[in-house]
Amino acid sequence: MKIEPFVSTYNGVLMAGVDEVGRGPLAGDVVAAAVILDPEQPIDGLDDSKKLTEKKREALFPQIQEKALSWSIARASVQEIDELNILHASMLAMKRAVESLIVQPEHVLVDGNRIPKWRYSAEAVVKGDSRVKAIAAASILAKVTRDREMIELDQQYPGYGLAGHKGYPTKVHMAALQELGPTPIHRRSFGPVRKQIEQLELL
Repeated sequence: MKIEPFVSTYNGVLMAGVDEVGRGPLAGDVVAAAVILDPEQPIDGLDDSKKLTEKKREALFPQIQEKALSWSIARASVQEIDELNILHASMLAMKRAVESLIVQPEHVLVDGNRIPKWRYSAEAVVKGDSRVKAIAAASILAKVTRDREMIELDQQYPGYGLAGHKGYPTKVHMAALQELGPTPIHRRSFGPVRKQIEQLELL
């Protein structure tokens, strides 16, 4: 399948894009979003959320919610990540996002190289957040939502620097994890967190 850059329709059918954010962090949920864009209300500036500044993402977030034909945000919890593993939890979050769309799509384009187990006609699109507008929009909704949550969790669990690194394994985060130990929002199935738990159990 050849996809032109930033297509918004797929062979004339109602098409949704879905993407997830938060596979790599040591803490917090994995968040997914699904979007069906409205060709009558184009949104300027859509791109892979990682390529946009925080200011630009924040500006696009309400535009997507206002102008999209349908949108949804879903997640898989830290507990589900630890029970299922991060890959399956990410697939679950994307499945929930698409299933929660008020307007159900006829076809779904999924960012990446895997498709969740579901009833939808779908295709995986490598680097889809740079190639498909609906996936780009989904990536923005998911990233802004998760970033906002991590800023809130920084207030709840001070000392880890969550507002800055958003849960990713930076030097600051690793040092805090070693000094303070894991919190309830840390993924215990992830190596660095599991290591700290094992060390604490040996004390």
